[in-house]
Amino acid sequence: MNAADVAYTVALCTHNHAPRLARTLRDLGGLIQPEQPWEFLVIDNASTDDTAAILVDKSWRFPGPEVRMVREEKLGISHARNRAVTEARGEYIIFIDDDETPDTGWLRAYEHMIQQEHPDALGGRIDVMFEDADRPPWLSDELLGFLGKLDHGTVQHQLTDSDTPIFTGNCGFKKSIFDDAGLFNVDLGRRGGDNTGGEDTEMYRRLVEAGYSVWWTPSAVINHRIQVGKLSRRYFLDLHYREGRMAGLLARGGHSRIPPFYLYLQLGHAIRNVFVLWRSGGRNATLRREMNIAYFVGYILGWALGRIS
Repeated sequence: MNAADVAYTVALCTHNHAPRLARTLRDLGGLIQPEQPWEFLVIDNASTDDTAAILVDKSWRFPGPEVRMVREEKLGISHARNRAVTEARGEYIIFIDDDETPDTGWLRAYEHMIQQEHPDALGGRIDVMFEDADRPPWLSDELLGFLGKLDHGTVQHQLTDSDTPIFTGNCGFKKSIFDDAGLFNVDLGRRGGDNTGGEDTEMYRRLVEAGYSVWWTPSAVINHRIQVGKLSRRYFLDLHYREGRMAGLLARGGHSRIPPFYLYLQLGHAIRNVFVLWRSGGRNATLRREMNIAYFVGYILGWALGRIS
């Protein structure tokens, strides 16, 4: 298939998630096919598990797209996404993660939005699916966003607010915009077991600030399968600690490595809030406030020491 014949590239980036990847590949077989030609591109990001064997096994192959597999040796989700941009033949690149199950009409919903609005970028709803464990009692609705849940409403509309991002677990971009807007920031995003994110929200804000059209596509639904390893308080605290660590490094810039005193005051305030809430609501009510403590600890250390090595 020539590049000129491909309307959409569905790109899946994966690293050492062989069992999750196997299920996602099977689930993709249930997609309702789009009207225009498409390709399925898998970026194996330096995996050392059974990922390669799963990809070459043709039993999961589904009819419709041309399937291509590329290995990217530079570890990091941003490196993998940038490789997908380079390799894609489609006019639009639509990203999905290796632990997600799309609704059957997911790709058709994106196709309808593309044909209707011709956006520069677009994103859809992400629901959470508890795959192998029950939802714990401390996991409040406000914490589901940290597991990837995303919902900007049931009506399609253009996104112009920097606080309403799209996530790369369920979004698409017109390939040509990367020529002017630039690629994903390789200093952000997961690297192996490093839980740091942010490459998608940084890209979204860059596009919005530059005046690109970004559209919310509520009928393009992905179900993010949550494994038991993420259903621990420690996971949420680590997530916020790493986010703070990166934010502190970026905020320091060229300033002194000595963290400003006001950061310690904010840390003390966060500790006090946890204590007050624990007395009134018990430990199941305190995790969100504990995450603030982890964030400020990370922020201070990021300011002083830089990124986690």
